[in-house]
Amino acid sequence: MRYTLSAILLIWGLFSGCTHQLRYSGNPVFPGWYADPEGIIYNEMYWIFPTYSAPYEEQVFMDAFSSKDLTNWEKHPRIIDTGAVSWADKAMWAPSVIKRDGNYFLFFGANDIQSDEETGGIGIAVAEKPEGPYRDYLGKPLIDKFHNGAQPIDQFVFEDADGRLYLIYGGWRHCNIVKLKDDLTGVEPSEDGTLFREITPDGYVEGPFMFIRNDKYYFMWSEGGWTGPDYSVAYAISESLFGPFERIGKILQQDPSIATGAGHHSVIRIPGTDNYYIVYHRRPMGQKDRNAREVCIEKMEFDENGLIKAVTITKEGVPARPE
Repeated sequence: MRYTLSAILLIWGLFSGCTHQLRYSGNPVFPGWYADPEGIIYNEMYWIFPTYSAPYEEQVFMDAFSSKDLTNWEKHPRIIDTGAVSWADKAMWAPSVIKRDGNYFLFFGANDIQSDEETGGIGIAVAEKPEGPYRDYLGKPLIDKFHNGAQPIDQFVFEDADGRLYLIYGGWRHCNIVKLKDDLTGVEPSEDGTLFREITPDGYVEGPFMFIRNDKYYFMWSEGGWTGPDYSVAYAISESLFGPFERIGKILQQDPSIATGAGHHSVIRIPGTDNYYIVYHRRPMGQKDRNAREVCIEKMEFDENGLIKAVTITKEGVPARPE
């Protein structure tokens, strides 16, 4: 006989004298078609900043979502749109937000440029609150050219242990890391003099993400095609921010009985703990529309050697966190 996770929890509660059931987030965590989610904590609130999943010409705005407990999410509509960015026309993708000097800086891709002759790339917007409204910070893209073969999309802002900020980005199977100026007005060479340093591991396609655990750098990325069922997440570990990053393996992928195309993720760590969550998008079972993507969340765990355990995708999601 097989039991669902909810049934198991109910049985456990009856035998333990517990009179209430744990609340779970459920997957997806909020309604609507969204993708490329960045999960992060600001002001003791959980935030998810996703791409609005639609045809490129309709991707002219971004929404955000906040929660106190990972289960009840409030929508903050249109925190930015192309009306606030003179050079952006479409394909606003993969927001990444960093707090700096009391302001919030949202990095985004726009226009899906295919060559150096087109207008677009990676931009920055700024706001006084996580929910915006955001306005263009530079009046132009931060990165608008192909370097080392990397399309300027899928940007992730990474704060190193020393507080310095780096941008890790890239599509078309190439990934770069570049050091950001303190005032975020541009990029500058790293200590070795390199401006755009390529750190592409085997299998990399897009969607980079990085975090530090036990003084080691965990570099994660998406593999496969984003429109297909083979979309997935793999990772590597290095002693250095700049690698080398030797691919270890996949930790997130489809379960055809639940959903396909599980990828383009981010990671939330509960401060002061070793509790981690992976936030990602996937395509519901039976859904053929390439833009039919939804945001989900699961627990992410490590083994005794510090390797990431394979993540099981679920319909239940994760338990509510105490407020």
